[in-house]
Amino acid sequence: GRHRTTGDSAQLAVPDEEDRAVLGAQVDEDPVEHAVEDLLGGQRVGQSLVDIHEDPKLIGRAPEPLVVLDGGSGDRASGLAEDRFGRPADIVVANAGRGLGGSVSDADLTQFGEVLNTNVRGVAVLIQKAARQMVAVQEKAFPDAAADIVIIGSVVGRHISPFSAAYSASKFAVHALAESLRREIATKGVRVSLVEPGAVLSGFQAAAGYDDAVVDTFRENFGPLLIGDDIADAIHHMVTQPPHVHISDIIVRPTRMDYP
Repeated sequence: GRHRTTGDSAQLAVPDEEDRAVLGAQVDEDPVEHAVEDLLGGQRVGQSLVDIHEDPKLIGRAPEPLVVLDGGSGDRASGLAEDRFGRPADIVVANAGRGLGGSVSDADLTQFGEVLNTNVRGVAVLIQKAARQMVAVQEKAFPDAAADIVIIGSVVGRHISPFSAAYSASKFAVHALAESLRREIATKGVRVSLVEPGAVLSGFQAAAGYDDAVVDTFRENFGPLLIGDDIADAIHHMVTQPPHVHISDIIVRPTRMDYP
């Protein structure tokens, strides 16, 4: 089956000298549901990915649990699925991310290094390991089997927001990594996909330092806001395509969100 490894680096950054991606979730009693909850910032996803086992498009490819790591190196991330299931992961979701509010002129740039280290380097470490492993597998498996690296970007990685300049800059870098890797390994049968969410109501806002007034403004201007289920549905749609079909980029916004 298809085994998913989800990296969530929202809670901690890694010192530059350590070649690690920090993964913030944990394996528990209901790994599929809790994995996506952690992946999407504390938002419970209902049936969006819990029912993936019974999805006819994934019969024979569906995972046992969705694996979430509680920490460790990139090598551990790439090897955990193989240790657990006897084969490498063939769906990896890279969701390393933390926010930082403020414009270029007033943001707390003492936190900028941590934002870049988490959002950019955390993603790079995970997808590098995944790419090396998947390319080797797909040399023989494609087009009979799919392999997916799904990277969580942001609409502010496409349309700059002057009010979250550091975060926007990090997501522009993530988008560059995604497209660079896609061009590198597409011909080898590995799909590298980018999901660009708009305003999602989750634990992200509090971690980024946004106060209630900012969230209330989002609700008033753009609501109803997205929730974790909506992003999970987009990921599900991407990875359930036949191996020869690649949806490489999806933007998911609240209907009333005109900008960014």
